Formats: sequence, C-alpha cells, structure tokens
Amino acid sequence: MENILELFQISKSFPGVQALKDVDFFLKKGEVHALVGENGAGKSTLVKIIMGVHQPDSGKIVLEGKEVKILDPNHARSLGISAIHQELAVFPDLTVLENLFIGWQPGKFGFVDWKSMREMAETKMKEVGINLPLDEEVGNLSTAQQELVQILRALLQNSKIIIMDEPTASLTADETKILFSTIRKLKSHGVSVIYISHRLEEVFEIADNVTILRDGVKVLDKAVKDITPSELIENMIGRKLETYYPTKKTKPGNVMLEVKGITFNRVLKDVSFKAYEGEILGISGLLGSGRSTLAKIIFGILRPDNGSIYLEGREVKITDPMKASMLGIAYIPEDRHRQGLILPETVRFNISLPNLPVIPRKVLVDIAREKELSQEMVKRLDIRTPSVEFLTMNLSGGNQQRVVLAKWILRNSKILIMDEPTHGIDVGAKNAIYHLMVNLAEQGRTIIFISSELPELLGMCDRILVMRKGEIVGVFNREEFSEDKILTLAAGFTEEEAVGGAGG
Repeated sequence: MENILELFQISKSFPGVQALKDVDFFLKKGEVHALVGENGAGKSTLVKIIMGVHQPDSGKIVLEGKEVKILDPNHARSLGISAIHQELAVFPDLTVLENLFIGWQPGKFGFVDWKSMREMAETKMKEVGINLPLDEEVGNLSTAQQELVQILRALLQNSKIIIMDEPTASLTADETKILFSTIRKLKSHGVSVIYISHRLEEVFEIADNVTILRDGVKVLDKAVKDITPSELIENMIGRKLETYYPTKKTKPGNVMLEVKGITFNRVLKDVSFKAYEGEILGISGLLGSGRSTLAKIIFGILRPDNGSIYLEGREVKITDPMKASMLGIAYIPEDRHRQGLILPETVRFNISLPNLPVIPRKVLVDIAREKELSQEMVKRLDIRTPSVEFLTMNLSGGNQQRVVLAKWILRNSKILIMDEPTHGIDVGAKNAIYHLMVNLAEQGRTIIFISSELPELLGMCDRILVMRKGEIVGVFNREEFSEDKILTLAAGFTEEEAVGGAGG
C-alpha cells in the first residue's frame, strides 16, 4: 500500500519549548493511523503542521509523491486534507444540507443551486453508506450524526485525508459503533484517517498502524497487530508499568454512607446501597442508567422524591451542595469544564473557592494563606502549572482534573463522588489519578467511582454496583468480578443470565 502523506524530519519549537524534534510520519492510502501520546507529547502540533496552522522550523511534507508547503487550513482543504476536531464545528440552527455546503455553495448568477447541492449530498451519502436527514436542523441531531455531517462535508470537498481528534469523546457506545462503521467504509473507498484518542482500546479496535510521540519525539511506529496494550502504554509514558492499576493495601472499614430507597422523577427507583470507609465503590451502567443522577442527589444538586441518606449511621438532610460539603461530601462532576472549574480564573482561585469558609480571615480573605494552601495542594497532587496564578483554562486536561480534586482534598472530604474522573485525559494522567484514588482510600476516605470504562472499574474497585434504568440490578465483590456478567446485566438481561455477587 503506497503512502499518501509523508513527513520527514519535522521540527517545531515555541518560546522555551521544543514541541517536535525530527519527527517522521507516514500515512498510507486507505488506512487508519492512530497518533497517540500524553498531553504535551506533540500530537496537536504535528496535526496543526499538517493542516497548515503552523509552519515547521525544518523538515518537509510530501503529499501523493510531491513536496508541498501547506500555507493555511484553507490550502490544506484544497489539497484534500480535512480535520474534525473534538469541539463540533457545525451550525445548529442550519439544516444538514446548509451545513454541508456552508461557505462554498455552488450556484450561478448569484443564486444558490439547491438542486445540485442535494444531488451531490445524496450521491455521496449513497456512495459511503451515510444516511442523514438533509432538511433537518443540525441542532436536532445526535452528537454522532453531527460528526457524520462533518465527515460528509469533508468528503464533499474531496478530502483524501481526514484527521479525527478525540472523535468519540462525547459519544455513547452505540454512537461510537456507528462512527467506527463509517470509518471502515471510508477506508474501503481509499480515504486515509489520522485518528487521535486517549481511549487506547479504540486504537486496537479501529487502527491499522500507530505512531507514538513522547516529549516531541517519535518513539514507536508499528502495526497495531504487532503491539500489546502494555507496550503501547509503556512507550507513551516512558517507563515500565509494574501494574497499570495500583493495588490498595487496606480493606474497607465501617459503613460511611448508606442510601435507602432513593426515588427520583422516574429516573431512580428505590435505590439502596452502602459504601464503606476506605472503599472504592464502582458504579457501572449504560448511558441513561441513572448513575450521574444518583451522584447529584447525594451531593444535594437534586432533591429526591423519596428515600433517606445516612452518614456514619446518622440520617442527614442534604438540601444543597453547601450542606453536602459541610457534611464532608465532595463531587467531581463528569463535565469538569462547565461544572467543576471556573476556567478563566487562576488555579489558586479554583482550589480555594469551596474552602473559603475554612481559610482564615478578618474582613477579607487572607490571600497569603490562600496562596500558601493552594501551593501545598499543587505540590501534593503534582499539578503541572507555572504558578498558582496561572489560568486554569491553559492547563492540560489531566492537570485540570487534579485541580478539581485538589479543592476537595483540601477540604478533607470524607466521601468523594467521582463521575468519569479520567474522561478525556491521557494515559499518564489517568495512572496518576488512579494512584491518588488509592492513596485517598488508604487514608480512610470513601470513593464512589462512576465510569463508562469497565476495565478501570475492574482494575480499581473493591465492589461494583450495576445500574440499569434507575435501579441497582447487581452487586459484585472483587473476587466475583466478571466483565461479561456486568455487561450482560447493564444491557438488560436477567440475574440468572448474569449471576452477580451478593453484598452491601
């Protein structure tokens, strides 16, 4: 299979940072080539060079056998290179057809040729097996369909290379299957895909080859069939992994939290469970199972219709998040950007915000003490930031997540509800979060760990609750963990078809 794109000895530096150093990258026609690495490894810089956003300091780019200089993104698109970014670039109030041709509508004498646009769209959809309602407003489509709009737009512009940056970040499992099916059809039509993802299991499912970058240098380029998950991870982080999931040395203690008969607005139905001191309790379930709703009720964001919550054997009324935090409950939300952080503010501001009641003051907040406490948490959690006055929005995803954790650890919260805490962060940052979770549990804190990634629940938890349609349908103790049984229960089969364990 011949190369469609070749990059030779690409280097790029910014003030104080060598982003890429002598990187070679080769993309074959009709292949899916995964580009992986930790945050800061150089993936984004390499993609921006391919798209013409940045110019390399040295090296050359060869496209279909001819050396080219890609001047800007418009030039890249004219050469047949398109990018689909994690943040969807669609106009929700326009129809699918309007989105497909926005900025390059065919027409004559100043009039848009709607008939030709529709014919072109229908022909291309039939060709690659995409089915979209052309007259529907894009805002009414699912996230997966909106991504398909972007893919179809790229194909209509005769793209031969499509760069996909974290394309499944906002997709459900079923939507991911639709996307992967589409990618396979693109391959069969000779389209090449550069696939960037922190979800390494996707590399093994969809990619043909993988290139690993670390600290701006290419450290591995290999066929996916010839690499193991552990080899992939070790090359990304630059060290041997004795175990990816750290082992907790302590056993759970007394009951810390008990939830009895929680019911909420047809979303939760008579949910009851116990969580123990020093336990990492996992909650598994498909999208819509009620996991996040349950977390929000325990933290006081939502009020249940019925049911009770007990802390250390005493019934408590959690009326709002302030009450929950005063009782020692913390909540790390699924969407850290909108719910967990104030991104335009500093690291210091974000860490100290929920801790203002415990920071000494006379009339005004003691800024010096606030800064001191924030610096202690930055050091303790190894948050990679130039200073506590650095804007949180400029940190990597993994470091942003550590800031969210820092504010609640500073508060000495007894119970930490962590909803998708490793979502959208790289493998090294995930490993750091896992070690932090184990460390907190060994200190006696109770961790409720909600995740859509079953392997990390199996690797990290003492017990796993399985939820489906607002109910707990199974409880598995560690010695009874079974990926097949948990998935079977979550998908809606009977207890007899997937025998779970007993417990709390």
